[in-house]
Amino acid sequence: MKKLHTLLFSASLLMGVAAHAQLKVEIAGVGSNQIPVAVAAFADESVAPDQVSAIIRADLERSGVFRVIDARQTISDTANVDLSAFKASGADALVVGSVQRLADGRFQVRYKLMDTVKQAQLSQLSDAVSARNTRLEGHRIADDIYEKLTGVRGIFSTRITYVKQDPAARDYKLVVADADGEGEQVAAHGREPIISPSWSPDGTKVAYVSFELRKPVIYVQNLVTGQRTIVANEKGNNSAPAWSPDGTKLALALSKTGNTQVWIVNADGSGLRRVSNSNGIDTEPQFSGDGQSIYFTSDRSGGPQIYKMSVNGGQATRVTFHGNYNISPRISPDGKTLAWISQREGGFSLYAMDLASGQEQRLADGATEPSFSPNGKYIMYATKGGGRTALAVVSVDGRVKQRLSTQAGNIREPSWGPFMK
Repeated sequence: MKKLHTLLFSASLLMGVAAHAQLKVEIAGVGSNQIPVAVAAFADESVAPDQVSAIIRADLERSGVFRVIDARQTISDTANVDLSAFKASGADALVVGSVQRLADGRFQVRYKLMDTVKQAQLSQLSDAVSARNTRLEGHRIADDIYEKLTGVRGIFSTRITYVKQDPAARDYKLVVADADGEGEQVAAHGREPIISPSWSPDGTKVAYVSFELRKPVIYVQNLVTGQRTIVANEKGNNSAPAWSPDGTKLALALSKTGNTQVWIVNADGSGLRRVSNSNGIDTEPQFSGDGQSIYFTSDRSGGPQIYKMSVNGGQATRVTFHGNYNISPRISPDGKTLAWISQREGGFSLYAMDLASGQEQRLADGATEPSFSPNGKYIMYATKGGGRTALAVVSVDGRVKQRLSTQAGNIREPSWGPFMK
């Protein structure tokens, strides 16, 4: 029996490193009322290993929120700029900057965001970063632009995790990458399946299920130290880990007493207690935004539907009523939106529901395994196409869609990481 192999992660790995094989991102669809932004080439940015302005452009374009205009010139953050000329060209904002190599080998990256309408500066940043973190700095600048122009925190500098499978080699890898698919790093790998990765709220750990012991067992992998801990290896199946908002607990699905039920355990594996108690199968638990409730899938009404109950157990309330097959509940970070997979008209589709009004929206077809972005504006999911399983992203309004694919193997089981502190 092959043991699962792990690679040690240092703190710097969480901040971005040189990439291995990358995902290809394809964009389809744009948001309504796009904000026109001109992005100039940064002065002297060729001295850095990554072209910072190109990273910013790609991030803004991928969001679907912006119409990116190429400034067609290099403009330093110290230059006097005729903002009226850019306003006349249709840009509401202008991004300028510079890169300087420092004596210690780091790079000083400076940027300014200018409002061409009000003829004023909106924001600026100046950071000294290592060579391997110049790409991350570009993502950070894009995050700042997104937030200053929309009022919503950007997610370009966040991380994602997913499982990459090579069917021919029977090899499963738990991969961590930038939100744009760059900077792939293998956190764990082995010859037995890996499923259900879930990020801790502080972004330093991933819980997942491995079959390396010839049964599903739940592990927590520390991405900083490489330490791996078993948090659930009970009799029967141990599956579907999900973190509490404060990171102190995990909700699990265990079959130790017969039918699979929802349990809660401390993050170190102690204090296991049962939450649900039905004659059916209760699985796929997810904490509510405030951590006081659990959403889960149950067949107690005959077919799989999504329910909600207190973290202390008790009576459960049914949440989904349309369709006979509703699974994989996910809750937005603000706790206001439920995303899930529904089988209707013979296929699986991604739906989102405003929990206050109960209004549903169909976002994508051929979808499984949804995961919200940390700002709640996008949902990543697995999808099939061209004979392979790939990842896709859709905005919560359904207008913006992306597809992340790879040349070899299947990628699935996505989980979008939190904002890094």
